[in-house]
Amino acid sequence: MSPARRRTAGASGAAALGARVVATARALNTSGLNRGTSGNVSVRTPTGFLVTPSGFPYDAMTPRDLVAMTLDGAAKGRHAPSTEWPFHAAVYRARPEAGAVVHVHSEAAMALACLRRDVPAFHYMVAVAGGRTIRCAPYATFGTETLAAHAVAALEGRKACLLANHGQLTLGPTLDAALKLAVEVESLCATYLCALTVGEPVLLSDAEMDEVLAKFATYGVRTPGAPVRRRGRVRR
Repeated sequence: MSPARRRTAGASGAAALGARVVATARALNTSGLNRGTSGNVSVRTPTGFLVTPSGFPYDAMTPRDLVAMTLDGAAKGRHAPSTEWPFHAAVYRARPEAGAVVHVHSEAAMALACLRRDVPAFHYMVAVAGGRTIRCAPYATFGTETLAAHAVAALEGRKACLLANHGQLTLGPTLDAALKLAVEVESLCATYLCALTVGEPVLLSDAEMDEVLAKFATYGVRTPGAPVRRRGRVRR
């Protein structure tokens, strides 16, 4: 491929990636996860990540409004990046498998975050976030490196966490996966809050959750004939 064709292909790929970020950002509000301009979305790129701009209406956003950033915080764009860019950068630095990050102020997640409660193993689907619980990170002012550090710690061994007095944060290999997980986390938080209105839910044991986590490792759509990893061994 000629240099000119490579540049054209690269520009086309970047535009398509930007369009997916914008579509995901708009889905935050249409899905009910978010309201107004709160929340933010990013996707990993070869040089860092693309992130939504600060305080920008999602319905009016285009790929040209996104901000390209390096993992050390250098920004390029016509708008200021989301004030939460530090925890996006921190997640990408700490989690090489993360391809996208979604942050929302969804109601049930916010409620639990304001109580500073982890989501315990009250339902087996808690394992969708990667562990036996969904942790709540300690409070820190939004947009700070302290909050970024707290988020990364709460995400250790997990794909989602709550942020105290704030909201929720998810990561995934793709934008679709990170958004889908945010929906799941909000649903779990809502159900947990509902159960708490009656009493403390009966929690699953560590052994029961470990069994669920093992099953989740092979759960979902996969290509026929592709290897499946079970308990450290690859099965076909």
